[in-house]
Amino acid sequence: MSDKAAAGSHWAAHREQGSFALMKLTAWAVRLLGRRAMAPLLYLIVLYFYLFNRSARQSAWRYQQNLAAYSGRADLAPNWRSVYHQFMAFADALLDKLDVWGGRLRLDRLVLHDSANLHADLKAPRGQLLVGSHLGNLEICRALAEMGRKVRMNVLVHTRHAEQFNRLLNESGANNLRLIQVSELDPAIMMELSHRLDQGEWLAIAGDRVPLQGARIATADFLGQPAAFPQGPWLLAGLLQCPANLLFCLKQGEQFHVHLEPFADCIEWRRGERDAVVQRWVQRYADRLAARCLEAPLQWFNFYPFWDTHEQR
Repeated sequence: MSDKAAAGSHWAAHREQGSFALMKLTAWAVRLLGRRAMAPLLYLIVLYFYLFNRSARQSAWRYQQNLAAYSGRADLAPNWRSVYHQFMAFADALLDKLDVWGGRLRLDRLVLHDSANLHADLKAPRGQLLVGSHLGNLEICRALAEMGRKVRMNVLVHTRHAEQFNRLLNESGANNLRLIQVSELDPAIMMELSHRLDQGEWLAIAGDRVPLQGARIATADFLGQPAAFPQGPWLLAGLLQCPANLLFCLKQGEQFHVHLEPFADCIEWRRGERDAVVQRWVQRYADRLAARCLEAPLQWFNFYPFWDTHEQR
């Protein structure tokens, strides 16, 4: 496959669903009309997405198929209804995201699972790394920052529109959350991130999205099939010499269950061993992610050919 063709089929090259202006309009409409009034419109939009985006349907189907085979649970085998419900769960998550950005998420809806008391470290002199995923709602990290401890949370993203979304976040009142665009781990970015950690700020990054350019990847077994994962989170933890923790936020009914887990106290490597060390951490992360997928099967929001990306590079 040519580089151009590969880029065209990669998730990062897909046209983003809606512009910044549309996102701003949606956020304004939710503030003005309320979530209940906006929900039917958003559900219609996602229904259109379900009906006319064959690739997204096929991707959701394959995910459910792999999950069923991996777990040995016949009840998780895909059908048109289960795939549709996964799309509707995505619509619901978008509304939750707007609630988080607008500060309308009540803290009594959060259930924190933190056996290692990592939440207490939010006030430590130096920040740490949170590695999330596109299972559940990563934006809940802002609410996490508000749970009794004001801490600046920096979400590392691959979108080119980070500054525009930061304007939207500020207008929505999300003062403790900032998006930072990272396409490559160049010296300037590393210095900025190290400075933010030294200031007591925390970093959050998804561990299950491979950016289009400048990415180092590792192939891991995920739900019984090989899939490409970014090396970035684990390289960051090693280069910045900070602990890497896992963050999952899974919705059950009207409550959000936030799971904080210590994962890697220190990632180190000798010369020539870096890729092998990072590979081990990638596989451990993939195994943990697979276990969490079984807890919330319909909250996997990677609607692209996840298990094919390793073939496109």
